[in-house]
Amino acid sequence: MQHWQEELRAAAAAWRGGGWPAPKVALISGSGLAVDLDLPSTGRQPLQRFIPWPVHAIVGHPLELEVLLPEGPAPIAYFRGRLHSYQGYTAAQTVFPVRLAALLGARVLLLTNAAGTVSDRVPPGGFALVTDHLNLTGLNPLRGTPPEEWGPRFPDMVDAYDPRLRALLHRHAAAIGLQLAEGVYGGLAGPTYETPAEVRMMRTLGADLVGMSTVLEVIAARHMGVRCACLSLAANYGAGMVSEPLVHEDVLAAGQAAAAHLRRLFERVLVDPALTV
Repeated sequence: MQHWQEELRAAAAAWRGGGWPAPKVALISGSGLAVDLDLPSTGRQPLQRFIPWPVHAIVGHPLELEVLLPEGPAPIAYFRGRLHSYQGYTAAQTVFPVRLAALLGARVLLLTNAAGTVSDRVPPGGFALVTDHLNLTGLNPLRGTPPEEWGPRFPDMVDAYDPRLRALLHRHAAAIGLQLAEGVYGGLAGPTYETPAEVRMMRTLGADLVGMSTVLEVIAARHMGVRCACLSLAANYGAGMVSEPLVHEDVLAAGQAAAAHLRRLFERVLVDPALTV
């Protein structure tokens, strides 16, 4: 599998040549969760500026990039929207932004996603920190031969979702009165929503949340020594748990309803010096 290492080097050089500061942290937003943060920034650029093939956005993912410059663990590469394998990208293409941020110096990756909840512990509209994942996409960005300097051939995935970062998010969430559950995220390829039988399977396997992103990004990040945390918005119940059909518009509406909480949380977390300790 092509890993785009030459293109990544070129993108990193273009970043530095454009005068953008090297990030210490990367933030990737999920469907409908590209919230505007009241933090100094370099302004937004199309993500396409750094991607060496044509990219196409889907609703809820503007595919913009800005560098946030708050006090504390600045700078932060804020990817407003993400690439998904169901759009036709390979696993290596899907994680190109993650690898770019890592090559530029980011050592912390924060992700958000909008997921279906298959657990009574995470009601729709609630947030949960991901503690672990099930990669059922059939894909892995480490297939083939990634460059040796990126990381070990067989990376350990214990604590893929960093306990210290989760504790940091819990602490700031509690300070603003936001309750965060915890749960396991089941990653499937999409783009169809899960069948009722697949939802039952995911519950049997131990998943609390189900979605079409995140797992490939975390694998690539951990391979390159980047610590990760992911905040999932439970946008809806899984198929078969309620009678209503699942539609993307409802996912986006859930994101809009949760935006204020997410904004307040990240405006605290991203200025905390403990984020990069």
